[in-house]
Amino acid sequence: MGTFSGRVIRALRLDKNLFEEVEADEQATGQAMSVVILSCIAGGLGYSGLGGLRWIFMLTVTALAGWVIWAMITYIVGTKILPSAQTRSNPGELLRTLGFAHAPGLFYIFGLLPLAGKPVMFAVSLWVLAAWVIAVRQALDYTSTARAVAVCLIGWVFYMAARLFLIVFLKSFAAILGG
Repeated sequence: MGTFSGRVIRALRLDKNLFEEVEADEQATGQAMSVVILSCIAGGLGYSGLGGLRWIFMLTVTALAGWVIWAMITYIVGTKILPSAQTRSNPGELLRTLGFAHAPGLFYIFGLLPLAGKPVMFAVSLWVLAAWVIAVRQALDYTSTARAVAVCLIGWVFYMAARLFLIVFLKSFAAILGG
């Protein structure tokens, strides 16, 4: 079992052994959730020109819901639709590995940098995507990265749709409450 900060650093390095470790550690779910929350706060700050604290709150809530939804969809797609012969997994394993895969999102904070912010945000998004692929490959015991990419693409479509729906819902709710 590793320390939280040590695990985050290993996730940033895309250490496949870290994803195996948190997959097996049922006590790491809270740590994984913390990574998602911190990543969302960093993203909210990086995109702060879009709405300040309300935006950070909406991004965090929708990312947490999206994380759970995407893990469940990935579980279904990865274990029922596109399993390999050695695929053995459960939703908790995917929650933990995908939670830590959000670690590169901590660098979304650099979206605040003038001129460099947008390119940095794009690079961080690619880094997160790479982490997601590794997390899925490890959690689903795939030997094929291409299979993990396919599962991630399918899951990502549903993840983004769920987040968009939640953002629209929360904005509408906030508008009703705000007057």
